[in-house]
Amino acid sequence: MLSIPSAAKPLFMSFSIAFTQPTFQRILPMAIGAILTMGRRTVTAVLWTMRGLVTGHPSTYHRVFSRAVWSLWPLGRVLAGAILHWIPYDEPVLVPMDDTTAQHRGKRVYGKGCHHDAVRSAHNHVVFRWGHRWVVLAISVKFPFISRRWALPALAALYRPEELNTAEGRRHKTPAHLARQLMAVLMHWFPERKFVFLGDGGYASHELARFCYRHRRHATLVSRFHGDASLYAPPPKEKPPMGRPRVKGRKLSTPQEVLAHSQPTPATVGWYGGSDRRVQLASGSGHWYRVGEGLVPVRWVFVRDVQGTHRDEYVYSTDTSLSPQQIVSWFTSRWPIETTFQEIRYHLGFETPRQYVAKSVLRTAPCLLGLFSVVCLIFAEHTRRHCIRIRRTRWYVKTEPTFSDAITTVRRLFWQETIFAKASYHKGFQKLPPKLRNLLLEYLSQAA
Repeated sequence: MLSIPSAAKPLFMSFSIAFTQPTFQRILPMAIGAILTMGRRTVTAVLWTMRGLVTGHPSTYHRVFSRAVWSLWPLGRVLAGAILHWIPYDEPVLVPMDDTTAQHRGKRVYGKGCHHDAVRSAHNHVVFRWGHRWVVLAISVKFPFISRRWALPALAALYRPEELNTAEGRRHKTPAHLARQLMAVLMHWFPERKFVFLGDGGYASHELARFCYRHRRHATLVSRFHGDASLYAPPPKEKPPMGRPRVKGRKLSTPQEVLAHSQPTPATVGWYGGSDRRVQLASGSGHWYRVGEGLVPVRWVFVRDVQGTHRDEYVYSTDTSLSPQQIVSWFTSRWPIETTFQEIRYHLGFETPRQYVAKSVLRTAPCLLGLFSVVCLIFAEHTRRHCIRIRRTRWYVKTEPTFSDAITTVRRLFWQETIFAKASYHKGFQKLPPKLRNLLLEYLSQAA
């Protein structure tokens, strides 16, 4: 067995429930190698980093993703439980949800489609990319050593094109349907928790709102809203003498109509980046109606940034008891998931694997997304016992650690306590002068 740092051993060992012993003996060095490798996260690159510590034929490591029998669901449950350990039981759990496109070319790549790339698109310029579209649920955590929240991915699902679902005889699911499925799984695993799901415009659907309202004891949805949404009063309790009972009451003014006859009031809310900002708010409530889908009570809020750096937005919540300031503060708390997607691409090579078989495609990307959370959890556990190490330069000053500091610290732990402690051809490392040894560790552990 590999020598694993004390900050990482309990978490790594908890993942063993999802694998047989031979498979776990191969997935463990691959997980460590994926943390230490720079550049592409292909299986060959990972094995090259861990050479001298891996046993068996290299093809057995490729088959871990393409043929071995194991499931991602037990891994997701263990990972989500480890993340929730950092959130007090009496606090609501903020769960940002979004989708990201990972570019993959090739005629035989499973699940590939042409998707809208929100990162490279603008309001007047739309970009499409060929690849995989992943729907991700992350858990927002505020560690004791930072002032901003980090979004740690816990669950992910691949959006398959409609043509592929038809060919495989599967019911087509939109990203909102996949998000609802992941939300239901998370609530089923942790029924004692109260989750606040934070969605962007793609998840401002009546269906998700109805789902969260139906499970309002465990879930609340905060997302973007439509200025021309159809809002109604609740249906009258008295039944008509003839005909079916009414499903909705009188029609209410749309948010745009309310805003045209009212003046937003000043307020201070939590803003993007963890700071506070002065804004102007206008709010109202009503029952959101869709034909054939019924009514959902919502509270909507109009937000106008006084500084003018952000455009005007409509947001809503399925919990009508929340204040407008709380709804806006929770909605802006979804932004760390965008930072997470950027860090995973830059530091963990999210788009670099080259698998094309169905099982490999469905397993590799979720594992890399979960690896981001694993690195953050190991770093958080390490900072409990040691001082925080922040890399500073004269041209870039930061007051608190970022993910680059986290992965640098974790890499140094594994290089020092796993690679150089066990590899036979690295015995001479301990004989080096301390300054030279520290210089080599700094070079090997750098974030990029």
